[in-house]
Amino acid sequence: MKLLIQSIVLLIFVSCSGQQLSSYKDETPKLNLKEFFSGKLYALGIVQSRSGQVTQRFRVDIDASWEGDVAKLDEKFVFSDGSTDERIWTLKEVGTNEYVGEAHDVVGEAEGKVVGNAFKFNYVLNVPVGESTYKIKVDDWMYLLDNNTLLARSYMSKFGFDVGEITIVMMKEMP
Repeated sequence: MKLLIQSIVLLIFVSCSGQQLSSYKDETPKLNLKEFFSGKLYALGIVQSRSGQVTQRFRVDIDASWEGDVAKLDEKFVFSDGSTDERIWTLKEVGTNEYVGEAHDVVGEAEGKVVGNAFKFNYVLNVPVGESTYKIKVDDWMYLLDNNTLLARSYMSKFGFDVGEITIVMMKEMP
């Protein structure tokens, strides 16, 4: 019985551990959101179900601009099924490398922080499915690979259970 309890406790601790933003503090190149999200960008990505199946592919054209400490990111999506969407983010720097963000389909404010080459951004997204809308928790992890390329991984969950992932590569220069 003691072994069973120890195993359960260990499983809980292991399942709750995850990557720490602080572990990226020495990684380069250093991510500066004002420098990367400036001007025209484009992105390619996939949406995966919780089983890992690719359920959608997409392209995003992004027009990014800053006025002082406030950014506007106008994202226009085109999905592989021909559907389109648009999200306009407003980001505001509220501290050294700390940001809050808003968009029409985000519940409340998103919160983010940059450390080294990484940006962690957390928010709740209203996701329409058929006639219903679900509130999905999103944990975005973005990594600057070089001065022109950012890799983003979005982990989506509901009630603590994984419901899907998004992988996006954002680029400042057209290929």
